[in-house]
Amino acid sequence: MEEEPEPPFRPRTQSRGWVLLLTICAAGIGGTFQFGYNLSIINAPTWHIQEFTNETWQARTGGPLPDHLILLVWSLIVSLFPLGGLCGALLAGPMAIQLGRKKSLLVNNVFVLVAAILFGFSSKAGSFEMIMLGRLFVGVSAGVSMNIQPMYLGESAPKELRGAVAMTSAIFTALGIVMGQVVGLRELLGGPQAWPLLLASCLVPGVLQLASLPLLPESPRYLLIDRGDTEACVAALKWLRGDRDVTWELEEIEEERAACQGHRARRPWELFQDPTLRRQMTSLVVLGSALELCGNDSVYAYASSIFLEAGVPEEKVQYAIIGTGSCELFAVLVSCVVIDRVGRRVLLIGGYSMMTCWGSIFTVALCLQSSFHWMPYLAVSCTFAFILSFGIGPAGVTGILATELFDQMARPAAYVVCGVLMWTMLFLVGLGFPFMLASLSQFLYVPFIGVCICGAIYTGLFLPETKGKTFLEISKELQRLNSPKQAQGPTWTGPEVITSTEL
Repeated sequence: MEEEPEPPFRPRTQSRGWVLLLTICAAGIGGTFQFGYNLSIINAPTWHIQEFTNETWQARTGGPLPDHLILLVWSLIVSLFPLGGLCGALLAGPMAIQLGRKKSLLVNNVFVLVAAILFGFSSKAGSFEMIMLGRLFVGVSAGVSMNIQPMYLGESAPKELRGAVAMTSAIFTALGIVMGQVVGLRELLGGPQAWPLLLASCLVPGVLQLASLPLLPESPRYLLIDRGDTEACVAALKWLRGDRDVTWELEEIEEERAACQGHRARRPWELFQDPTLRRQMTSLVVLGSALELCGNDSVYAYASSIFLEAGVPEEKVQYAIIGTGSCELFAVLVSCVVIDRVGRRVLLIGGYSMMTCWGSIFTVALCLQSSFHWMPYLAVSCTFAFILSFGIGPAGVTGILATELFDQMARPAAYVVCGVLMWTMLFLVGLGFPFMLASLSQFLYVPFIGVCICGAIYTGLFLPETKGKTFLEISKELQRLNSPKQAQGPTWTGPEVITSTEL
């Protein structure tokens, strides 16, 4: 019998761990790393962009920007990033179905290229509109990558490592935030002359992904279930698993394919109409909303004033801000190591519970900061502790839900819903935070504490544990939870059965 030829792109000596790590890095560098990096750099030169906008307006009209337009123009500039993210989230589902997971990530770099060109030449062209368009395209890129990267990695990882591999999306986000904070220092590219280069540096992660990701295979599940290409699926599995036998995994994917046979890819609105997906959709909406409304982004926004209150010199605050990003990166790394041992539920409940605790102490510290000289230092400690708690639990675990709770036909639509929810909440929080700060003052974090409590309670009562289970096993368990009466079996409705006789 003739031996089956090896895939041309798979060296025999390649180890599974090395290939999986390469896949994670290639997908992450232009995916969630790009999102975290842009999240830092587009806000770093805020004052320079405002000054440039005023100068550009004055050069065109001969007068300064009117006061009633200053807030309007800056609000448009700020809001275009989440608006682009919302558009990208809507594009992610159709792209993942039509192009596949890997090709979608590659095509997504077109938006980054356009944004980098607009950013880089905005100063020479004297156009703040180019900055606005650049932020829009960067947002579109983030919306696509935030959905497709965890989908691609979750479908490519073995079940015993799926949680850790999917968690790398959060790791790359935190790493991108830290790198953006470092590059945005005034001593590097955050100065008054170099800020266009800082904004245009988003091109670097995109180029790195374009150079590395084409060397890697498509998601095996997409190849077999969506395209029906068994040969390509086997080749991709062998490439990803090395010398390990892939027969059992191929059988499991075949079972899922049989379960999906005759079904087309779901549309987002159909997920809300299907009673068999009730628990999955409720979990996605509740925990996805909790992720954005738990107050972590507000802690970052409030951190500068907290550090100043604690006596940190103004010129040193930028270095303290880097410490907050490093805390989240460290916490997500710890979570990645332990997630497949302790499970998803434990990390979510523990994360939200600790955030509730530190948020409460933080509120007390803000109320008493004028009474005790050491209260500002307690507030600084709570800031770091709150970010650590967020990184250990909600930051990475929430992103896995859409991968594990939905089957192959519903997963792209679930990510669309998740992305739309995330970017909408991000927009609302950014829009409403200044008003909350003005009206609630020291009690700013009380609503966020309430969200954390609700997240912990919901996880404990309704979210099933998915640790170490195949996608088919998770699907069957969710079907049982959504239809408990059917799971108990039919009840006897005929005549009463005589179970004993008396002689």
